[in-house]
Amino acid sequence: MLKTSLYFVVIGCVGLVFADLEVAALDSWGELARMFGGVMGPEWGVLYTLRSALTNTVIFAFCGLSFAVVFGGLLAFFFAYTPVRIFCAMIRAVHEIFWALLFLPAVGLNPLCGVLAIGVPYAGILAKVYAEILQEAERRPLQGLPSGAGKIAHFFYGVWPTIARDVRHYTAYRFECALRSSAVLGFIGLPTLGFHLETAFREGLYGEAAALLYFFYALVASLNYWLKARLAPFYAIASWFLLAGEWSFSWANIWRFFSYDILPWPMRRAGFADGSLAVEFPLGEVWIWLANLLMGEALTGLWNTLVLTQVALLATALFALVGLAGVCRHFVARWLRYLSGWALIVLRTTPEYALAYFLVQLWGPSMLPAVVAIVLHNGAIMSHLMGGHADGLVLRLDAPVGRVDRYFYEVLPRVYGQLLAFLLYRWEVMLRESAILGILGIYTLGFYIDSAFAEDKMDQAALLILLTALLNVCVDAISQRVRRSFKLALQAEALLNPQR
Repeated sequence: MLKTSLYFVVIGCVGLVFADLEVAALDSWGELARMFGGVMGPEWGVLYTLRSALTNTVIFAFCGLSFAVVFGGLLAFFFAYTPVRIFCAMIRAVHEIFWALLFLPAVGLNPLCGVLAIGVPYAGILAKVYAEILQEAERRPLQGLPSGAGKIAHFFYGVWPTIARDVRHYTAYRFECALRSSAVLGFIGLPTLGFHLETAFREGLYGEAAALLYFFYALVASLNYWLKARLAPFYAIASWFLLAGEWSFSWANIWRFFSYDILPWPMRRAGFADGSLAVEFPLGEVWIWLANLLMGEALTGLWNTLVLTQVALLATALFALVGLAGVCRHFVARWLRYLSGWALIVLRTTPEYALAYFLVQLWGPSMLPAVVAIVLHNGAIMSHLMGGHADGLVLRLDAPVGRVDRYFYEVLPRVYGQLLAFLLYRWEVMLRESAILGILGIYTLGFYIDSAFAEDKMDQAALLILLTALLNVCVDAISQRVRRSFKLALQAEALLNPQR
């Protein structure tokens, strides 16, 4: 375990050599002072003016998650089949913003684009987690069922009662994630909180931006009070009803996009020129097109994405190692744990894309804003989890009295396996985040994908997104193999409810 950890440390340090971590802004301190003024003096009146966008943020989250629950639940029953596992791995490996950019030309800038952008990747995530919950379900209640009972009866009377709590907890956590995704989708033009948050940042209206963020923090913090399991279906139905009148899409456009527009340009060139939309198969030209794309944008984007990910992974581990002590009763007083806990809530509630956007305005477009945003968001999650895990430890009678010795010789050895397991689990998440943050001007895969969409090169964008998904699948496979080799398993509570 230590040897593997050292490998990751070495890779992260090598990444630091190649990472672009400069501050490119001319007046970062002055801009920071103006931002601080906005934080201290939020303009609350903007919440009433933008009430429709705030409502849309919640509605998109409910519609997207309910879509994912239905289709993810169905896929979970067939997850044992290899094609289903591969399909779920591919769709969950693509970030919600990439899905939105894919659906945008096909369905247009309307609520359906946002709902699908959340629902499709979340269906892949829920399918995997639900399948794991089903696999680990207690089977003894099945022995009490009549011998002639069918599969449906077996599930609802023998399996469901034993897994309902875990499914409910994880689905509630996914709704919190869906809220963040819904907010972030506003940054690409959808009518949610992120659209107005970006506008406020661009125009220097930091008081308005602060009010919007405070509202979002309050919304997430209050989930336990209004998001009840018995009310969730009614919320979802009402959300679909409210959005039903705002959809406008053409099946012909959708079919053309996925069957024609994303084909390599050499296959479409002649048909596009004469208006026939005919497709040809000039293999030599397609190969040249593919080679140029792979050796140019793809290779550069892949390299920068991996460098950024590994630097962020190392920094997140260091953040978590320090942060867990700040919320653990074995090391700090209650008042300090309280303050640290609230700081972690703010950091893990703030969408990493919004945090990176804020830092890009402050420092300029380099890898530094992306690294800091990823580390603060993921480090806060891990510090919260590991701090809670360490809190539950019963110290030995001969445990060291000094806090430093107690940390290094008593607590850390007992929680390190769990920390490494969750860090490996977050590795795939950080890779997705590294890729998508390229949209902000950082030369990761997202930068080239966004440029391809801006230039109406859908074929290049689709291929780069496919490469992003394949890279995520490879990292996830390596992560799972490392965890299995050391028999590292995530605790049920950590997986099912990581932000509570």
